[in-house]
Amino acid sequence: MSKDNPGVVRRFFRGLGRAINWTRVVVINGVFLILLFIVLAAMFGGGPGPLPERAPLRLEITGFLVDQRSYIDPVAQMFTQGQAGPAETVVRELVRAVNAAAEDPRITELVLDLQYFVGGGISKLEEVGEALANFKESGKQIIATSGVYSQDQYYLASYADQIYMHPMGTVMLTGYGSYRNYFQEALKKLDVNLHVFRVGEYKDAVEPFTRMTMSAESREHNSRWIEQLWNIYTSRVENLRNLPKDAINDYVSNLDAHLRTVNGDASELAINNHLVDHLVTRPELRTLLIERFGYNEREDSYQAIDYQRYLAHLDRKPVLAPDNIGLIVASGTIYDGYQPPGNIGGDTLAGLIREAREVRDVDALVLRVDSGGGSAFASEVIRNELMATKAAGIPVIISMGSVAASGGYWIAANADEIWATPTTLTGSIGVFSILPTFNETLGKLGINTDGYGTNALADAMRLDMPLDPIVSDVMQLNVENIYGRFLTIVAEGRGTEPEAIHPIAQGRVWSGITAEELGLVDQLGYLEDAIASAAARVGADKYRVELIEQTLSPWELFVQGLSTGASTMAKSALSKALLGNESALDGLLPSGRQRGWNGVSELLRLMQIEGSQSSVYAHCVPCVSYQ
Repeated sequence: MSKDNPGVVRRFFRGLGRAINWTRVVVINGVFLILLFIVLAAMFGGGPGPLPERAPLRLEITGFLVDQRSYIDPVAQMFTQGQAGPAETVVRELVRAVNAAAEDPRITELVLDLQYFVGGGISKLEEVGEALANFKESGKQIIATSGVYSQDQYYLASYADQIYMHPMGTVMLTGYGSYRNYFQEALKKLDVNLHVFRVGEYKDAVEPFTRMTMSAESREHNSRWIEQLWNIYTSRVENLRNLPKDAINDYVSNLDAHLRTVNGDASELAINNHLVDHLVTRPELRTLLIERFGYNEREDSYQAIDYQRYLAHLDRKPVLAPDNIGLIVASGTIYDGYQPPGNIGGDTLAGLIREAREVRDVDALVLRVDSGGGSAFASEVIRNELMATKAAGIPVIISMGSVAASGGYWIAANADEIWATPTTLTGSIGVFSILPTFNETLGKLGINTDGYGTNALADAMRLDMPLDPIVSDVMQLNVENIYGRFLTIVAEGRGTEPEAIHPIAQGRVWSGITAEELGLVDQLGYLEDAIASAAARVGADKYRVELIEQTLSPWELFVQGLSTGASTMAKSALSKALLGNESALDGLLPSGRQRGWNGVSELLRLMQIEGSQSSVYAHCVPCVSYQ
């Protein structure tokens, strides 16, 4: 058979290949066009439609409360849409929407939908709660809804005038705690020698690697702030719900006995203890809300204005003011170099501060710090840039979020003003270093390391050889020197001497209330208070707040728009198909925040990150676990 006259079988497979290739091209191009349409619709859809003349604001809080959304790799983001996982809700956006709605005659009430809210720490809860209290003071009512209420969910619900819960729901209050795993025995079994260098008897970040239980010092200072924060939680809820003193502690501590009195019916117990006001099924709640607010035919639900849509309308009216207050968010662990949002890179944050000073021409700078610290070197790089900003005549105001401890306090110490919430965790003024060696572990496997060096320190940082005593001394002296620098920085910022700071340092963690009493912070308040104070410092009656953040690349912007549009359409379709409610699947998107192992995992990452300038850390592990 000639090459010019192929056989039937060959012609068949050649045609099949062409058909498959043609189908592949059509499908890929079709999918691309659909995705492109979604992106263009999301980005250039003409903006939100007009708001109803009168309607409630729907505050549907999903996932974790955060000060800054975590970065998700664009490629990973494209392939994770639709997977279950919590989202992140920015506290600043909630507060802005609620405060604006309090003064807006179009907003009649507020519906607090907590069904898919995961949590966020009491400091962030208080910040949202302050806005809810402001809304109620305007004479408008708040309704809270959820099938069940976790501890964080219930804190926000307690601000409502009416709390609705499902008849099979429960109010699950447990109290606060801080627990860690301890690995000393495991390291012994692996023959890993861990060399620890620290200053401060309360600096307990390294304890999981050196002990099997919490030390007395760690228990002493951690129990103080845990009890203090829980007392704030219980007293706040009891006041808001008009409950007797210690009612919440009685409910938690005697939950089993209380449940026996109602044959295990948790919803009846919640009603009897005045924790909730009404038990309703989902159809009953839907009917109730439609009768109260009117029917929205397009959404097949009650008439309401989602807070994201409301914010979009607020953004259409830019604030025209002569003064510009810059706002930068520093959220996450502090690492050397450059880091994406959700973590703090020393060079990244320093660059944003420099941009605020030299490019944005701000009149004052507010730095929102929500960090348990990290690299001492990176913390100092950031502080240097803040000092240069002050030297340029620009006031620097710090607003502390849930945590501003250790390295988080290092970067805040020299600000013109430091604001903390009553439940902020701060202080933890102390440093440490860790160096593991694995020579004995390798020896058990029959591996030995040998060679020649010109000096005793030639093998100083080899993890496969025993630690030289000279290296041990050098590292301890370095840690002590950096701790001394830390004390001096704090003393200069607080207008005192290092000797006065040392007794309240040594790694001790303090609540915002105690930190104010000790002089570590200047004022108690929230982000809006810090911004208002910055404006007052420059004599600004009218001002605009400019958020200064990392610039996304065109590809990242494209994928962000793609994933936003795709997830919105997917959630809408799935929710209507499964539950008859467009909002029912909110809160099921992936989150960059990890809980539980945060402290240990971040510490391990600090030890191994490439390009690190220092092996000395100003990091508060219990604070990260709380955060």
